[in-house]
Amino acid sequence: MLNRLYSRIMTLATHPHAMIYLAIIAFIESSVFPIPPDVMLIPMILAAPGNAWKIAGLCTISSVLGGLLGYAVGFYLFDLIGQPMLEFYGYMEKFSHFQGYYNEWGAWIVAFFGLTPFPYKVITIASGVTALDLPTFLIASLLSRGARFYLEAFLLWKFGDPMRDFIEKRLGLLTLLFFVCLFGGFIALKYI
Repeated sequence: MLNRLYSRIMTLATHPHAMIYLAIIAFIESSVFPIPPDVMLIPMILAAPGNAWKIAGLCTISSVLGGLLGYAVGFYLFDLIGQPMLEFYGYMEKFSHFQGYYNEWGAWIVAFFGLTPFPYKVITIASGVTALDLPTFLIASLLSRGARFYLEAFLLWKFGDPMRDFIEKRLGLLTLLFFVCLFGGFIALKYI
């Protein structure tokens, strides 16, 4: 079953509209969608290594633009939903402390978590909720998301065929690791 799914993803990666699909996934992942764009980016680069830089660039730009949507969700919906909830539970003072801490270290928080498999949407929404300086948010997002996707592109471009063989031989294990990381990110959210 996994091999069929892998073959299907590799086929989609060469589809004429694959770049559009990647842009959509990267955009919505930054604000609402749970699956990271790497799921599409990796097979696209493996299928067309000559387009690695173009694919990474599109993924970066789409992710940062989607991050603006996440920022807007946090910024505009906090007053409507978040603040009344915090006030009801008596957490406004704690939130004010958190907001000051987040804004002091916000650039580093965005930059660090933009590189990791941690759900980026959490960072984009938190940045909006705390009203992190928008240029700071954009620069940190652009640098971290760009570093992540261009590093992946470089590694896949450089080691593409061996990487493809590695993936095909260990597809079950890699799928399991992917889901462990994905669910681990959601579990970490509960305790952060």
